[in-house]
Amino acid sequence: MEYKNLPDVRSLATLKAVVELGGVEEAGKKLHVGQPAVTKRLRALDKCYGQTLMQRKSRRLELTEAGEYVYAFAQLVLNHQLTLLDNLQILQKARDRLRLEATTDIGDHMLPDLLLRFSESYPEYRVDSRMGYTRRIQTHLATGLCDLALLEQAPDHPDILVQKWLDDELLLVCGPKHALWHSGLLPLDALHGLKFVLREPRSSMRATLDMALDAIGIHQLPIVMEVGSTDAIIEMLQHGKHVSILPRFTVEDGLASGAIYHVKMQGLRIKRTIWIARTRSNLDNRVAEAFIQLLRSTQPASL
Repeated sequence: MEYKNLPDVRSLATLKAVVELGGVEEAGKKLHVGQPAVTKRLRALDKCYGQTLMQRKSRRLELTEAGEYVYAFAQLVLNHQLTLLDNLQILQKARDRLRLEATTDIGDHMLPDLLLRFSESYPEYRVDSRMGYTRRIQTHLATGLCDLALLEQAPDHPDILVQKWLDDELLLVCGPKHALWHSGLLPLDALHGLKFVLREPRSSMRATLDMALDAIGIHQLPIVMEVGSTDAIIEMLQHGKHVSILPRFTVEDGLASGAIYHVKMQGLRIKRTIWIARTRSNLDNRVAEAFIQLLRSTQPASL
């Protein structure tokens, strides 16, 4: 299919409006067009994809099976369009703003305190922050959609410069209901007898963990759950009989309060670095320089 035959965004937006508002008339009012225009756009989509996307049942338009796929695609495309527009608007903003991105754990556990300190020290500057996976953040850095990033893995890209920020370590931890609570050194072969709740494979922590275990010949842990939130895992440990391996900076408060316990592994310490990253083309960003100075001069409250 040639590009010229692909559906336009207006047609996809029209389909989305008809589905979500319940009819052609309602969609036309929302989009500020007449009902004939709405119908024309729906027919154009049918022609484009070569299938009927909506059919009338009991005086209502409903999606066909093919329509369900196109509707899901329309949602995705339109959300990406909104993100793109947002990013382009950010590009046009004044130089006194910093587009900062961080991995989820850094964003949840260290970024709030850093942002408050930065706001107090530099009230004339503004920080727009986002959280995400390392790969997405690396793409935003490389394409100019991000000025500065705090990462748990160093990006491998010729245009991205990294500098060390903090030392970190992955710890085996459990809650008070676990048999390992206040235990001594745990032999590595005992790991296979535990029930692990870990972060999802796409997370930076999980990537580091898998590499470290693979290097010593442990290729598979007994994982019973994968959870996309470190805070949720910590909560589960406090009330259940599972274990997890998590970054030290995310469990520091729980260890200090006695809510969770660090089980030391015999002959294994998984150390790593938390990085500051930026692109070569963005070295003269004065807000980024100010934020890096703050990172260098202060330590997050949790460390």
